Amino acid sequence: MKLKPETEVRIDEVITHYPVKRSATLPLLHLIQEDIGYIPDEAIPWIAAKLELQPINVYEVVTFYPMFRRKPIGRRHIKVCRTLSCALQGGYKTCAALEKEFNTHLGEVSPDGEVTIDFVECLASCGTAPVVMIDDELHVQVDVAKAKQLADQIKADATRRA
Repeated sequence: MKLKPETEVRIDEVITHYPVKRSATLPLLHLIQEDIGYIPDEAIPWIAAKLELQPINVYEVVTFYPMFRRKPIGRRHIKVCRTLSCALQGGYKTCAALEKEFNTHLGEVSPDGEVTIDFVECLASCGTAPVVMIDDELHVQVDVAKAKQLADQIKADATRRA
């Protein structure tokens, strides 16, 4: 597993903040995912060795928390809220529109490598449903038409970058 040198320094520093090394499991997972984009299989025994744990102890954490990804995602991460307020306001239609726009399915990387779309639990903006988060930016009242506009913007950005 290849981490940036600054990530390795941060990992070593974070461990010192915990009197019981095991407690650093979540922070280390977050740092690795921030660096690599997901938690590769080889990260599990690596973290276990670093924290003097059995690999199963790290694996349990990775598989319990849905924010940890086990495989690479697209350059842009689109999260569509699926909880009640968003569902009632059309969140499922919004999600289907985004899947169609990018020719992909939930949890998969689009053919151009640009996006991954995930259905997620509450994005904490129920009064402005349906909501979509693109990377770290929240978009509110995203109906099918607005989903198309957002998709067009992402595609335009990708074209300019190419």
